[in-house]
Amino acid sequence: MAFGADTLLPSIQLAITPVILITGIGSLLLTMTNRMGRVVDRTRILAGQSCGARGNPVERAHIEAQLRIMYRRAGLVRRAVSFAALSMVCSGLLVVAIFADVLTGSGLAVFILGLFALSIGCLLAGLVCFLRDIHLSLSALGLEVERALKRE
Repeated sequence: MAFGADTLLPSIQLAITPVILITGIGSLLLTMTNRMGRVVDRTRILAGQSCGARGNPVERAHIEAQLRIMYRRAGLVRRAVSFAALSMVCSGLLVVAIFADVLTGSGLAVFILGLFALSIGCLLAGLVCFLRDIHLSLSALGLEVERALKRE
C-alpha cells in the first residue's frame, strides 16, 4: 500500500482530536493533583491538631469530623485522578489505533470507537468524582462556619 499525502493527511486530522483531548485532560489532571496536595496538607495539619486537642473533647470531635471528611475527599480525588489518567491512556491508544488502522487497513473501527467511548467515559467518571469532592469540601467549610458562629 502506497502512503501519500492524500492517505496520511486525513489520518493526521483524525488523530488531532484525541491529542486535543489529552491536552485538556492534562490541564484537568494538574488541577486535580494540586487539589489532592491541598487535601493531604490540610489532613496532616488536622492530624497534628488532633493530638494537641486531647484535653478538649469538643475541639477534638470537631477535628475528627474534619479528618473524616478530608479522608473521604482524598479518596475521591484519587479516583478522579485515576479516571483522568486512564482517559489519557485511552486517548493515546486511540492515536496509535487510528494510525495502525490506516497503515495496516485492518478495520479497527469498532476498537477505535470503543477506545473513544472508554476515554470519554473515564473522563466523565473523573469529573463526577471531582464534583463530589467539591461538594464534600463545602461540608468541611460548613463545620468551620458553624464552629465560628457558636463562638460569637
